[in-house]
Amino acid sequence: MTPSPVTLAQLQAVISGESSFARFFGFRVEAAEGGECTLFIPFNPQFERPGGIVNGVLLMAAADVAMWLAIKTLRGLEDPSVTINMHTSFLRSARQEDIRCQARVLREGGRLSHGTAECRAAASGELLTEHSLTYMRTGQPTVPTTS
Repeated sequence: MTPSPVTLAQLQAVISGESSFARFFGFRVEAAEGGECTLFIPFNPQFERPGGIVNGVLLMAAADVAMWLAIKTLRGLEDPSVTINMHTSFLRSARQEDIRCQARVLREGGRLSHGTAECRAAASGELLTEHSLTYMRTGQPTVPTTS
């Protein structure tokens, strides 16, 4: 059974309303289709470390959420996949700037999906972080299907 295509509005609803852990960060879905998803992360001083550097937790969360939604573009909103592994490389600090994070599913298996994500400074496009992620499809749907 092929899942119904998902819309940007549906994915935004998942992270803005139905998913309390993602709502906290204020991510906005900019693009999503065919195993890819791009999030916009507006600068928020709440996520600064001492010295004005954007904290790594924000960038890792963005990569995780972007990959989660990228998988949903392939498997539908009800897909129960969860993160089982994530490797992050921090390449440059972000300071008082908006960020974009793009995730791409590289391999979609029956149980495991693998992909990558990159966070970049929104204005300059400079690479901030690289992430490698693995997700596992669990037995129970995590998000109810809406009509």
